[in-house]
Amino acid sequence: MNKLNIFILLFFSMIGFCEYPKSILFIGNSYLYYNDSMHNHVEELMEDFYKDQEIVTKSATIGGSRLENHNIDHLLKPKNLQRKEQVDMVIMQGGSGEVIDKASRKKFIKTAVKYSKKARKKGVMPALFMTHAYTESDDRYEPNLIEKIKMTYFEAGKQSKALVIPVGIAYENAYLKRPDIKLHHPDGSHPGMLGTYLGACVIFAFITSQSPVGLDYNYLNRVSDEDKLFLQKIAWQTYLEFN
Repeated sequence: MNKLNIFILLFFSMIGFCEYPKSILFIGNSYLYYNDSMHNHVEELMEDFYKDQEIVTKSATIGGSRLENHNIDHLLKPKNLQRKEQVDMVIMQGGSGEVIDKASRKKFIKTAVKYSKKARKKGVMPALFMTHAYTESDDRYEPNLIEKIKMTYFEAGKQSKALVIPVGIAYENAYLKRPDIKLHHPDGSHPGMLGTYLGACVIFAFITSQSPVGLDYNYLNRVSDEDKLFLQKIAWQTYLEFN
């Protein structure tokens, strides 16, 4: 069994679950809330696979925010999420600009460590949502930005002992195989509909250690069968790269 699977199983056995988180809190910005919100799509994929209608996802997003802008103490109180029980997992996304310079990278990593410790003390498994790189349509575009993104998130994951969900790498993998696919919004920064679907499939794979390939969920028929299968395969390919 790979290290990621062992880590996930050990954590969930400690909090009373053996397979997958049944309640997840997403923290981030517009990268999560575009296209009807990432948390909704992850919930749909999980319900499709497990046939479990008790899965609950919550989302706390602030447009243009960095991770430090979120009040983690407030969000880790169940009553503030209209819940009686604590969530099983928190998936945290940093601002896309936090990877660009050394100072902001350092601050993001420090925040990820701090927030992960707070989550763990509450019995919540922390995870980091790796953002994708800009395209040339965005003024902040720079070649090979994905290398800064990877460096930042993997270091944050290492120091915080949080699960890293490499959505940004999945974007790169998809573009290598299909350069014409539209994962980005025309602004070159935000995810387009297919980008959000890919991100949801990557999250599904990394938090369950299960393949999304073959799942029926297609975003209310907005994702074609061809694109759906391609993105599901890319998500699973990305998972296998790290396991």
